[in-house]
Formats: sequence, structure tokens, C-alpha cells
Amino acid sequence: MASPNSYKLSCSIPGHEMDVRGLSAAFFPDGAFVSVSRDRTGRVWVPNSSPDRGFTEMHCMTGHQNFVSCVCIIAPSDTYPRGLIATGGNDHNICVFTLDQPQPLFTLKGHKNTVCTLSSGKFGTLLSGSWDTTAKIWLNEKCMMTLQGHTAAVWAVVILPEQGLMLSGSADKTIKLWKAGHCEKTFTGHEDCVRGLAVVSDLEFFSCSNDTSIRRWLVTGECVQVYYSHTNYIYSLAVFPNGQDFVSTGEDRTLRIWKQGECQQTIRLPAQSVWCCCILPNGDIAVGASDGLIRVFTEVEDRMASPQDLQAFEDELSKTTIDPKTGDLGDIKMEDLPGRDHLDEPGNREGQTRLIKEGQKVEAYQWSVADSRWMKIGDVVGGSNQQTSKKVNYEGKEYDFVFTIDINEGGPSMKLPYNVTDDPWLTAHNFLQKNELSPMFLDQVANFIIENTKGHTLGAAPPSAADPFTGKATGSTSAIVSSILFTSTNIYFPKTDGVTFEQANATQIMAKLRELNGGAPGEYRLSEEVLGSLEKLLVSVCDPCASEQPTTEQISLLWKTSHWPEDIVFPVLDILRLAVRHPQVNESLCGGDADNGVALCNHLLSLMKPQARPANQMLALRTLCNCFSGWRGRALLLAQREAVLSHAADLCSVCNKNIHIALATLVLNYAGSLHGQPDLEAKAQCLSVASAALESVQDKEAVFRLLVALGTTVASDQTAQDLAKSLGVTSQIAKYTSVTDPAKVGECCQLVLKELQ
Repeated sequence: MASPNSYKLSCSIPGHEMDVRGLSAAFFPDGAFVSVSRDRTGRVWVPNSSPDRGFTEMHCMTGHQNFVSCVCIIAPSDTYPRGLIATGGNDHNICVFTLDQPQPLFTLKGHKNTVCTLSSGKFGTLLSGSWDTTAKIWLNEKCMMTLQGHTAAVWAVVILPEQGLMLSGSADKTIKLWKAGHCEKTFTGHEDCVRGLAVVSDLEFFSCSNDTSIRRWLVTGECVQVYYSHTNYIYSLAVFPNGQDFVSTGEDRTLRIWKQGECQQTIRLPAQSVWCCCILPNGDIAVGASDGLIRVFTEVEDRMASPQDLQAFEDELSKTTIDPKTGDLGDIKMEDLPGRDHLDEPGNREGQTRLIKEGQKVEAYQWSVADSRWMKIGDVVGGSNQQTSKKVNYEGKEYDFVFTIDINEGGPSMKLPYNVTDDPWLTAHNFLQKNELSPMFLDQVANFIIENTKGHTLGAAPPSAADPFTGKATGSTSAIVSSILFTSTNIYFPKTDGVTFEQANATQIMAKLRELNGGAPGEYRLSEEVLGSLEKLLVSVCDPCASEQPTTEQISLLWKTSHWPEDIVFPVLDILRLAVRHPQVNESLCGGDADNGVALCNHLLSLMKPQARPANQMLALRTLCNCFSGWRGRALLLAQREAVLSHAADLCSVCNKNIHIALATLVLNYAGSLHGQPDLEAKAQCLSVASAALESVQDKEAVFRLLVALGTTVASDQTAQDLAKSLGVTSQIAKYTSVTDPAKVGECCQLVLKELQ
């Protein structure tokens, strides 16, 4: 029988089609809660009386045009006695719903990027946080105040019980206390993005972070306690009514239950990312994960799942695979890998993990104090053939591995010390710096470390490794890498030079222009002289060896003609597409006069409206892409980035291969222009549009360009990588790893996933 203090599965709730990103207990009906998902919906769940003690979907809410990221409940009022539901999404909007209508009661607009956190307070006040680095205070359907001060995305917000006090946590690693719209205090201590906040009382609150720690703070500024147990990013927190005990979830696949300041129970889930949690009114815990399921856990025996369902849950967990380098295995302290008889020895703490060798497999087990037994939590991938050995001493310190690296035949060898608790990428970086080697070798060195330490845990032996570069077994405790020719294996990104649409058939373009001109309304019909000028312009911009350069008059005629009626303008747009590649035209139309550039942008955006003609949409997108070929055009489009990408994103749902390729190219060109720049808001918009496009795009060339855009955006940028992970990009693109036709899709996808590890 389970201990009264042990939580067990109560039920699993299917319904969402993608990651469950937010949960919140509802005021009505009794025992209900709300979930939101990347599938763009919110759902209200109510307890049912069936034998499986599950929940029934009472209400489904739609209204967001992109992923739904967060949810909170606005307390009941005289006007809305059942309360309201507020949801925030990647479409930059907040939708507010009643419990009986699928469409929003109203929509709050004002944020410039993803709304990723919400909190409600007294009198219907709503606080939101966004990737645009701001928090906003809303009341009566209006934005009353914008809180500015963070330098990166605002991941978490809460309203404290004390009227007027609000907290925000950010990717800039700080927490800020706000009163009357002013920052009263900044809390520092976390070493990475602050991902979650939870109120304890008027005077105290919790925070959690990507740095794997949870902190308890006084509002006066002091950190009174730090909690460690998680082994990867911590995404969410929820506090029990007693104000002392709490639960947390994270990227290490776990729900952790904390009581009296200690992690009392660790529950692993068969899903990589456990995004969110909430405490239900009866004390049960609901969690949402990347597999699209909601799971409810209870410590009340009457509400626990049947023995068959509990066993099915445990069996599902046991079949998962664990990559040891993710940190999911926690603090394993073993010097060798024993057989199954090692599981006869009881564990000494809740959540302790142990590896055993079972045939040719390595299995991971976790100790359950409540059940007094070891539970299998998965198979360790790449974890066979471990050997027992002592640590290696190097420069007065002990290491699990000391590799010998011979860069050039006959040259001096270099030592690379490594412990399995180290980050292989950081170790590789430090090795290259110490030995004054090019940073372009980072991938090769890091992958060498990973390949030669697979499946090992603290105290494990160095392997009798095969050299990943030569395939030859070394047969010793060090790996000899002979005559390595380090070459860059990533030929896809970062791609910083603009991709343009070059194909041109001047004869066909002019023939179509003359044909349409013949039937054009009188006020738009062009004279033969004007047609001749446009033809000369077209020839000069298509032939790099042309002796004649575009004239001011020709450029002016092109601009004027581009305002032809929408049903006949497309051949003129084709000329414009080709012309903006020419330095002189690029200079004139994109920036010779500041107003000219804005006018060009606005005109092209007007041709990209969802109801516009597909040919015009495609050519307008291609023209914007080609504007990146000149520095004036690039500067213009960076200045107009928010409007351009917002309009482009509206075309994601259009079923047209050529439009999708042009859209993907535009996102790629923006990503290239932003690479190496600290503009988080701009990169966040690139990631958001690319992610949204991948939901609709089927054409492999468009998919490839979107993958290159993602890789360029996240390359060497930890904050952008975290943003991409939070969008669920990893699970979204994983399906492309096996694509072999064309091979570049699968190869590029694997490289993007490596960046996001």
C-alpha cells in the first residue's frame, strides 16, 4: 500500500494534440481546471464520476492564431460570477473567455511579441509578460501601464496579495518588484533565465530558473533559501495552500514534490518536457507535458488510478530512452555498472537513481521511498560496454577521462581532461582557447567527447574507445586522434549573406507586360516610349555586363507603373523584383530618400494582404527578399521588420508552394541580418514566424530554408536557443531528421537539434 505522503497517478487526460503549456485551477465548476496548448486551444476540464476517476472536457476555447502559451483565471465579479479565463499566445494577443462561449469575449492587443505569462489580481486586474521585454497591466479591456526595465524576455509575472505590488522574472536573470508602475527593487542571484514565480504570502515568493535552482525570497530583497534537486531547466512552480510546501516541473522529465524544505518525492514522466503544473482544490497535482497529455497525481488512495493503470504508466515510463548527456539521470554516484542483483540493496533517499547492466543494455532505476522498491525509468542509449577503472590524474586533479589529441602528425600532442559531470561543449571551448585553436573546431571536439563518454556516469571508467575520426580502437584509457583534419561539418548555417530570387526571362516578362498593357484602362495604359524605357531598365539590371546603367527617369517610371491595378500589375512587380538587386535601384527605392523606402515597404505589404492575388503576394515577398542584396535595402527592412514579418506571417496558411518558399527565404534573410546582433525582440519574431510557418508548410525546399533560418537564429546565441526550446521547436522539427530526399533537409535538421541540445 502506498504511503499517505506518496503521490500516485490518478488519471491521464488526452485531448490536446500538441504540448500542454499552461494549467490553472478554475473557480467554477467545483474541481475544474483549464489547460492551454500549442494546438491553439484552451480547454476546461471537470471531474467525472466514472470508475476511472477522470476528467471530462466541458468547454473548448479557440481564438488564437498561433500557439497558446499561458493561462490564468480572473476571479468572479458581479458582472461575471463564474470568473473569466485569460490566455496568452504566440500571436502577441491575450484572449479573454467566459466559460460558455468558444470565442473570446474580448482580445487585448498591445504586446509586440509572444505573451508567455499571465497573472490576475483584485478588481479584474491582469498582468502579462512577453518576449518583447515588457510587462503590461490591463484593466477593463485597456492597457493601463507598461512596465519597462528588463533587457530580455519576461518569462514570469505574479501579482502579490499586497495591493499594487507586482513581480516579473526575466531571461536577463533578474526579478523586479514593481509598485505603481515603478521598479522598487531588483533581485539578483539566479545564474540563468528566471522561468517561474509563485506567491507564498504578502512578504515572500518562490522563483525557479534555467540554472536548475529554486529560490525563496523576501520582498525586502533577501534570498532566504535555495533548493536543489532538478538536473535541468525548471519551468513551473505551484504552492500548496499551507504556503510552505510546493511542487515544480522541468526539462528533466520530472514532477518534484517539496515538503518541509526537502524534495520528498520525484515522479518521472514519459515525456521530455514537463512544462506546467497546478494544485487542484482537493490537493491533487495536475501537470502538462510535451506529449500532449495532462496527468493528475493524488496522495488520496481513493482517487488513485487502478492497479492496472498504475502498472501501465510504469511500463510506459520503463520503455523510454534516456540520453545520459541530458542530465536526466541526476546525481548517480557509482564506480562501476553492476548487474541486476545490485537492485536488491535498498536506496537511501527518494529519487535516487542507479544504473545496472542487463545483457547488452544499460537500464536506469529510481528509488521510491513510499513503495520501498526500485522503479525502472528507462534505457540509457549508448550506455553499454562500460568498464571499471580508477580516475586519471592530470595536473594535480582527478578526471574521468584524459584524452590525448594529436592535431598534426609529428606535432606536439595536447591533453583534454574531462569529467562526466562537465558540459562537453564548455570543455571543448576551454580546450580550444587554452591551446589557441580555431573556434571552428568546437563541434568536432565536443562531439568527440560525447561519442567517447556515452553512457558513463560519475566515477565510471574511460572506455576502450573507437576513434570517431579513424574508426580505430585505441585499447587504452586515453583516445589517440591521429592526423585530424578539422573541417567544418555544418555547411548550412549560420547563413548571413542574403538569398535572392535571380531567375529572369526578360523576353517573356516584356511580352506579358505588352499584352496586359493593351487591355489596361486608359489612364494606366503605357506609351511605347515608356514601355521602351522599362525594357531598357530590365535589360540593364539583368545583365551584369550591361554598359548602360538604370537612369533616374527609368526608376521613377518603374515605381509609378508598380501601382497598376492589382489584376495586371504582376509583370511590373517581376521587373521590380529584379531591379532592386541593382545597387543604383536599391539605393534609390530603398533609401535615397527615407520616405521612398517606407513607401516601397508599405506598397509591397499592401500587395501581401491575405485576400490579395497569389501572384502578387509571391512577387512582393520575392522583392522584399531581393532588397537584402543592398545595404540600403537591408537597413530599410530591419527598420520595418515588425510590420514586414507580421504581414508575412499572415501568409503561412496560404496553400501555395511558391509563396511558402518566398516566405521562408524572407525569414532566412532576416535571420542572417540579425546573426551576431543582440536584438532579442527581433530574433524572437523570427523564431515565432518560422515556427508558425512550419505548422503549415509542406514543400521541402521551404522547410529547408526555415530550418536554416532557425539554425542561423540560434547559432552561438544561448538566449535564442532557450526561446526556440520554449516554442517547442525541438519536437516540432524532429520529424525532419529522417528526411533523405533531399538529404539537406535531414542533415540541416540534425544540426539545428544539436544547437538546441
